[in-house]
Amino acid sequence: MTRDTDLIVQAQTRHFDTMLSLQFGSQLNGFDLAFETYGSLNQAASNAILICHALSANHHAAGYHTSESSKPGWWDICIGPGKVIDTNKFFVVCSNNLGGCHGSTGPISINPDTNRRFGADFPVVTVKDWVSAQKLLAESLGISCWAAVVGGSLGGMQAMQWAIDYPEQARHACVIASAPKLSAQNIAFNEIARQAILSDPDYLGGAYAEADVAPTRGLRLARMLGHVTYQSDDGMREKFGRELKSGDLSEGQNVEFQVESYLRYQGTSFSKSFDANTYILMTRALDYFDPAHAFENDLAATLADTQCSFFVAAFTTDWRFSPQRSKEIVDALVSAKKNVVSTLIETPFGHDAFLLPIERYLETFGAYMQTIEI
Repeated sequence: MTRDTDLIVQAQTRHFDTMLSLQFGSQLNGFDLAFETYGSLNQAASNAILICHALSANHHAAGYHTSESSKPGWWDICIGPGKVIDTNKFFVVCSNNLGGCHGSTGPISINPDTNRRFGADFPVVTVKDWVSAQKLLAESLGISCWAAVVGGSLGGMQAMQWAIDYPEQARHACVIASAPKLSAQNIAFNEIARQAILSDPDYLGGAYAEADVAPTRGLRLARMLGHVTYQSDDGMREKFGRELKSGDLSEGQNVEFQVESYLRYQGTSFSKSFDANTYILMTRALDYFDPAHAFENDLAATLADTQCSFFVAAFTTDWRFSPQRSKEIVDALVSAKKNVVSTLIETPFGHDAFLLPIERYLETFGAYMQTIEI
């Protein structure tokens, strides 16, 4: 049974007949976006918050789909009545990114031109394209300006892109555990993950769905690799140490460490719920994000026309999106004379810290959200 403060939510789907021109020259002649909403839109439509999800998440950001559900949305610690993003105050929207595999048009969708699944032929989409699609969703919901656009990791990149592309349509941007572009090391990790999928014999050039198979081994390895990079050494030591799941280390036979068992479980679970072509698409969108490229790599110039206030948060042990990367954003905003609040949260939990109920993080984030007027 759910508690009084739990949200019971239903996913929705909005179809757009609009031709969407994509950043790299392709187009979609109509598309669907899956999304969820929490709270109520006020009469002035001034209390809307857009939540942008990270790589492997989706539109189910908070609450439960039924009173019997055991697992809430991926950011339930932050979204709900009386929480950091208070649904008694705000109308919260979260959509599954275009190209996703949880209801929005993506590689698993039917291509109307061929009557077959898009598969690997789904066009390349970027963070900029996601923002364009989200803008159409906002218009369909009667929202002309977001009170805030909020996201962690890849979602933080979307919040930045919103501030750059539509400066008059977001009053605040919350950029959490993110970066202005990926480092070479991050791109390398993404490529290893993609190669794990592409080298799976069941990938079949991306047409695996037509053969009623799936590259689960490759996707499982990709997830295991990604999951390790989202943790810190201290966090994994604290959680697992060198504890054994089974076997006898003194004999060196049938030994399974707890961390090995955990990673295999995470990989297997993910491979059953996520699409391999979507994973490839999403990691490439991460790699391609670099809004300053169009401004001769001058991030301050890139942010010069933004009008919103910014909240930028980083975590001490996040080596995938290190505090230095958040500092680059803050320094550029200061140079561009923009309003920015920044914080560095001490934690052993690495990149995944932005998803966890860390007291100092929730206090700081919540204090900023309370300053947003509606």
